[in-house]
Amino acid sequence: MSKMNRRNFIGKTAVGAAAVTVIPRHVLGGNGFVAASDRINLGYIGAGKQIYTLLGGIGGCKETVAVAASDVFESKLQTLVETANKNNAQKDINANVKGYHYYRELLERSDIDAVVIATPDHWHAQMVVDAAKAGKDIYCEKPLALTVSEGRAMVNATRKYDRVFQTGNMQRSWRDFRHAVELVRNGYIGDIKEVNVSVGEPIQQCNLPTEEVPAGLDWNEWIGPSLYRGYNNVLCPTSAHKGPWAWWRGYRDFGGGLITDWGAHMFDITQWALGMDGSGPAQLLPPTVPAQTHGLTMVYENGIRVNHKLWGGPKDGNAIQFIGTEGKIEVSRSFLRTFPNEKLATTEIKETDERVYFSDNHYQDWVDAMKTRSKPISDVEIGHSTSAVCNIVNIGYELQRPLLWNAEAEQFVGDDWANMMLNRPYRGKWDYTDF
Repeated sequence: MSKMNRRNFIGKTAVGAAAVTVIPRHVLGGNGFVAASDRINLGYIGAGKQIYTLLGGIGGCKETVAVAASDVFESKLQTLVETANKNNAQKDINANVKGYHYYRELLERSDIDAVVIATPDHWHAQMVVDAAKAGKDIYCEKPLALTVSEGRAMVNATRKYDRVFQTGNMQRSWRDFRHAVELVRNGYIGDIKEVNVSVGEPIQQCNLPTEEVPAGLDWNEWIGPSLYRGYNNVLCPTSAHKGPWAWWRGYRDFGGGLITDWGAHMFDITQWALGMDGSGPAQLLPPTVPAQTHGLTMVYENGIRVNHKLWGGPKDGNAIQFIGTEGKIEVSRSFLRTFPNEKLATTEIKETDERVYFSDNHYQDWVDAMKTRSKPISDVEIGHSTSAVCNIVNIGYELQRPLLWNAEAEQFVGDDWANMMLNRPYRGKWDYTDF
């Protein structure tokens, strides 16, 4: 599967995990000098569109320096390396970013303190487990996991190797979402009875035709642990910057549709507001019409119903609507609306009210957590519980029957077939459970 032998990798990273700390080893100068003891050396894994958002955001933190990058598409890797070098130069940092075809070679470097993972979802679990084993702190994009079992393994590996992990659910670090959550938690619209979450469609089977593999792309390594299928430009466009987002995210074995892509944002805020981090619903009620892409309802133990429903107008987009006994709150990246008291949207809550974790910069929050060895706002357990909700919603749509969910055991009750769908087969020698 890879030129890197897994046994050799495990042996080398076991030593590295014991030796590496968050204190970088490079002494770097320049204007705005940050002492070497405060530098955090980063490796970026994945060279698609999202990595540039992260490169700018995480690179904007004064303590960070990019030293390595990895991707299996040569042209994209070179573009990422060049961009990362330019960013270092703008920070007046004398550091050369080295590119790697195989991410495990990047992980072997003892001078790398942390990694940023922005690959397609089907790679997250394997890379996270390997990074934790190698002693690296981790920032991994949402949705955290392709399956519930993968998510749990990521949590267990993070805890075993005592890593600091931030999931890319950055809406938790946005004022309007935090304010909506605190309004809900403190009863400003009474008792919550129902929540409507407007995001797109569930997962689909991939029926794309096979096309010729572009020069410089190692398609076998791109597929990695997933079941093999031929290349198609929709899954992996030749450009990381131009054109639409790669749509691997819509298909089984690579992503989870918009249920996971945008649901990882909106169901995440819903879970936060309902105080359900680390937990989930008790029952799933799918729509009765076959092939319907909206209409599934999750019922929580306290009776609150969360509906996957297109509730707003055409301009509302991905959004959440909290319905309480005394009012309503609607929130998205474009608006925060409160009814009947419109002033709630702009009025700060009382000092005596319950407050949630405060972060106004998702990237700096991760950096600060690495320095203090604490949990950031979207710790791996939170990322896992959110992606697990998305994963079981997809299972509900696929099976089209009511399902009982035991959130603590992370198992469906009395449904062996549904429980089989909590995991997926891995190809070749890849094994995310080996840690």
